[in-house]
Formats: sequence, C-alpha cells, structure tokens
Amino acid sequence: MALEFTTSYVTDSLAIFRQFKKLADASIAQLSDEQLQTVIDPESNSVAIIVKHMAGNMRSRWTDFLTTDGEKPDRDRDSEFEEPPTTRTALLSLWEDGWSCLLGALEGLTDADLGRTITIRGEAHSVMQAINRQVAHYSCHCGQIVFLAKHLKSSEWKCLSVPRKQSADFNRRVQAGEASQR
Repeated sequence: MALEFTTSYVTDSLAIFRQFKKLADASIAQLSDEQLQTVIDPESNSVAIIVKHMAGNMRSRWTDFLTTDGEKPDRDRDSEFEEPPTTRTALLSLWEDGWSCLLGALEGLTDADLGRTITIRGEAHSVMQAINRQVAHYSCHCGQIVFLAKHLKSSEWKCLSVPRKQSADFNRRVQAGEASQR
C-alpha cells in the first residue's frame, strides 16, 4: 500500500485496489499459459476462471456505478465459471477491462460521494458500503490467485514480499535507507 498519509477514503480505496491488482498481476506473470488454466481439484477454480469472474463482476458493479444497479441485466454470472479465454492475451484483455471499469469509476469519485445511495441486486448501499463490499470480494480472489500461483510454481516461485527468513535483513535495509518498504 502507498506510504502516503491521507485522510481520503477514496484515495485509500484506490491504493488498496491497486495493491491487490499488483499482487495478482505479479502472480499471473509467473505462470505459464497452461498453469493459468490448471485446476487443482474438481471443486476449485483455475486462475483463468477467477480472472474471468472478477472481470465480469467489475464490469457489472462499476459500469455506470452511481446511476444503475450493480448487477447488470446482461451479466451471466454462472458463465463466468465456465470456459475462460484460452490465450493469455485474451485473458489479460478481459482482466484489464475489468480493472479499467473499477479504477475509472473510483477515480471519478470524491469523499463527498461516499454517502450517496447506489444499488446492487436491488439492495441499497452507500457508496462507501459498496466499495467495502468489493474490497473484500476482490482481495479474497486476488489472494486465491497468489495462492494458486505460488502452489503451481512451487520452488520456482518468486516472492512478492519479504522472503521467508529474511525479515530482519529487510528491516535493517529499510532502516538504513537501502530498500524501499513494499
């Protein structure tokens, strides 16, 4: 998360969403095209399925965010868990489109908008509640992406934070100004 002091909920929310996207992006980048499609058991989703679902949710929730229901009539949620794009290019295009909807909607908000009422599936939410709902949803799925990528890469995994058994060295370097905090 950004090391910028702020009292803006919108600014903080954008930073949180961007941090989770960054973790998921770095995880996806480590996977082969085959690994993006790998399912670890019959009840699990592949990274590609999670990406497809998140993108569908983002498009639905954040398109015309303040003026239309967050569950768009043309969304077919069940299909998000079937037949993900088979190429990395198509998958990442879907992913980026979803994030573009989210970030574009949030970048257009101010903290004065937080008390406004929007609907999701016909249920009233304050803008702040809707943002919190999606922070929770997307952080879970980004965590799943990181977990699956780490599992699939195993010993080839490139750590996205402080590697195991290196906390003391990392903290020393941060205090000495030799490393940036993540």
